[in-house]
Amino acid sequence: QVQLVESGGGLVQTGGSLRLSCAASGVPFSIGRMGWYRRDQRDLVAEISNGGTTNYADFAQGRFTISRDNAKNTMYLQMNSLKPEDTDVYYCRIGNIYESSYYWGQGTQVTVSS
Repeated sequence: QVQLVESGGGLVQTGGSLRLSCAASGVPFSIGRMGWYRRDQRDLVAEISNGGTTNYADFAQGRFTISRDNAKNTMYLQMNSLKPEDTDVYYCRIGNIYESSYYWGQGTQVTVSS
């Protein structure tokens, strides 16, 4: 059974930081691209390939850093200089190396107070 366990969300003040984690287990394929999304899974926040190549949304560039530990099947999102408009549920997604199959996490709430 595939499980994506997200953690690290919470309440923080404007300008604060949070570090999200997504730990995958029971995945029946070699994990390719991993990514974080928000806005009901519609908007990409950041993604990282299994080789470490990263891609960021414009709003995340310079503030957020995505990373992964392939040995642990875990992905991270370091979020700095948080703004109230970053408030949302953040979802992790993993895909196979052919990008033909995906799994989603349950989401973790990030709330930034002004």
